Amino acid sequence: MSESKALIAGLSGTSLTVDEIALIRDERPWGFILFARNIGEASEISDLTAHLRDLTGRPRTPVFIDQEGGRVQRLRPPLAPNYPPAAELGAIYRRDEEAGLRAAWLMSRLHAFDLMRLGINADCLPVLDVPVEGAHDVIGHRAYASDPHIVAALGRVAAEGLLSGGVLPVMKHIPGHGRATADTHKELAKVDVPLSELEVRDFLPFKALADLPAAMTAHVLFTTLDPARPATLSPTVIETIIRGFIGFDGLLMSDDIGMKALSGDCGDLTDAIFAAGCDVVLHCNGVMDELSKVAAHTPVLAGKAKERAEIAEVFAGEPDLSDEAEIREEFQRFFEAVV
Repeated sequence: MSESKALIAGLSGTSLTVDEIALIRDERPWGFILFARNIGEASEISDLTAHLRDLTGRPRTPVFIDQEGGRVQRLRPPLAPNYPPAAELGAIYRRDEEAGLRAAWLMSRLHAFDLMRLGINADCLPVLDVPVEGAHDVIGHRAYASDPHIVAALGRVAAEGLLSGGVLPVMKHIPGHGRATADTHKELAKVDVPLSELEVRDFLPFKALADLPAAMTAHVLFTTLDPARPATLSPTVIETIIRGFIGFDGLLMSDDIGMKALSGDCGDLTDAIFAAGCDVVLHCNGVMDELSKVAAHTPVLAGKAKERAEIAEVFAGEPDLSDEAEIREEFQRFFEAVV
């Protein structure tokens, strides 16, 4: 890997601006993330992802997206069909475990087909959060189930489906967002339950999938672990829980630094994210003034963080030989048969 900064950058539109090109050349982000504002025609997306890799000089530069199904799905028809939310896969699993597992794998394998043809090689999936009654619906149907064992089982095959298609999976939101009573896009969420309860429920799916190559943090304040700082900014949560109890040693990326759950100057927040133990900072909104400041405070990937990034870049390998039409037909037929 050529020298890169520990940054995943959002972009402003369907093609790169002059300022974005200059920033990419000067600051060398490790990866990029696409949102609805970046999604044009298929040819535009392919041109954008190719341009990004041309600028970085790395053919496997990660280009991330949130392609879950349900309400969080950046690619829509005609680029990709509308997929069901994770909760519908969980409902299938509760009726027939084998069917639920197959449906989850198929859907992820189809995501990989949809993404890879456009040059997108990383998906922020699986969602391993375990919702509880009374929690904010920001997770809601994005979760497979309220049973952590079902979440772990379906999350595992969802990740395997992406990997089979050459796409890097990113589990989220470690160590767990399911209890949050607020939408962290808008405000900080607090969780006040004892550690013993978190260990057997919220942390369980992440512990079960701790061998996966990448994870995204939760902007959630666990008051019994660190009453002052949300997980993304907490050395205690990252060292003791994520790296320690959960045992995750892969690439740890922050959730979006621009979300309202984090307050303060984005340069100071960037410093705090790395001081806490995150490997990579994520900045999503594509606002150049902010991105420039975040980039200026972002270190070059080095040491253990660089090793994790290198592993993540090649972890998925080449896609398998699955036939897309057959996979799509099986998913559709199977889904219609069991829903």
